[in-house]
Amino acid sequence: MSIESLPEHIRRPHLRPIQPRPIMKQGKPFIALCDPAMLTRQTLVVPIQAMPALQQFRGERSIAEIADQLNGKLEQFIELATKLDDIGLLWGPTFERLEVQLRQRLRDRGVFPATASQTMGRDEAECRRAIGEYLHQTEPPDLAAPVLGIVAPHLDYERGWPIYAAAYFCFEGLDPPDRVVILGTNHFGIGDGVVLSEHGFESPMGCCPPDTVVIGKLLEQLGQPLIVDQLDHLAEHSIQLHLPWIQYCFGAVPLVAALVPDPLVPMIEPGDGRVSAAQLVEVLREVIDDVGGPTLYIASSDLSHVGLQFGEPRPVDEQRRIDVERHDRDMLANFLSGDPDAFLAGFQWNKNPTRWCSIGNMTAIITLTEPDDVELIDYRQAYDDRGFAMVSSAAIALV
Repeated sequence: MSIESLPEHIRRPHLRPIQPRPIMKQGKPFIALCDPAMLTRQTLVVPIQAMPALQQFRGERSIAEIADQLNGKLEQFIELATKLDDIGLLWGPTFERLEVQLRQRLRDRGVFPATASQTMGRDEAECRRAIGEYLHQTEPPDLAAPVLGIVAPHLDYERGWPIYAAAYFCFEGLDPPDRVVILGTNHFGIGDGVVLSEHGFESPMGCCPPDTVVIGKLLEQLGQPLIVDQLDHLAEHSIQLHLPWIQYCFGAVPLVAALVPDPLVPMIEPGDGRVSAAQLVEVLREVIDDVGGPTLYIASSDLSHVGLQFGEPRPVDEQRRIDVERHDRDMLANFLSGDPDAFLAGFQWNKNPTRWCSIGNMTAIITLTEPDDVELIDYRQAYDDRGFAMVSSAAIALV
């Protein structure tokens, strides 16, 4: 096959975001390439030696130029690009076709299927037992006023359950609200603005429907850019991990679920119509005031991410944990002041050195709720014995 006869997206390959996983086959190391957006469940297993080529698949150079630079056979590079394209891992018409098909399946289904929430249990009974046990081991918070919302993690349950339980204990004894607004973080998706879901969400405990009235009014004012990338919710765990807790407390309560971008990271194309966090907050407040009814808010937020796993040169030792906690508590003090501008300004000044991943939804929740008080209930660090990685999180009540 001549270069001229190749489709443009093969001739100049541009790899989509992937999730490489090291595996062993017959005693030799390979890399399994997975789609973190779950557009396809297929994986492509490649030799570890293929990674330098994949790093060059950025849409900037032709495949012939890449093969020449890496002193490889052009046919092998074409074969690699073609196999990537077959399962939709290249930007191009195959990806677009898979996206259209998945969007239609989701529209027909009407809800996002359970993903990360399945780690709580196989069914409602298992989930209720697990959450009940977590809460039984947790001391109830002493709050001075009814809670408006909470900040809780999106860490896995095994490491994060004490913080989840401390946060969700704040809802103990409350009547089910008319809706829960849950604000997540977009870890792997395409959207660089706010990504709203017009669909509900399933978990092992059942289905939470969308609040169609609030969502409809948001779409009336902010338009299709709000949902153009809503497939990002399919693989995103920051909303999913909260579903069993919400359902344990309130049953099948309607949701307004949105992924909120980091305000410190500029949008790729500011003029492309994407919705900023500030726009969402302004319009959502107006819509909630107009629709009325009790509303509770949740920010799904992890704090610092440090260690080798996150690109740092050294393992996490005791001194690093102390330094991170000192930094975390300085930033939390700004949040606990109830002033979203002060909270955001702290990160604008220090450039977020420990990679807090949810500055956007934390800024949004404090602006939406305008609390009289913000109370830190618990703070913890989850880390492994080797010091490979550490993630901190906090349970916070807005009252």
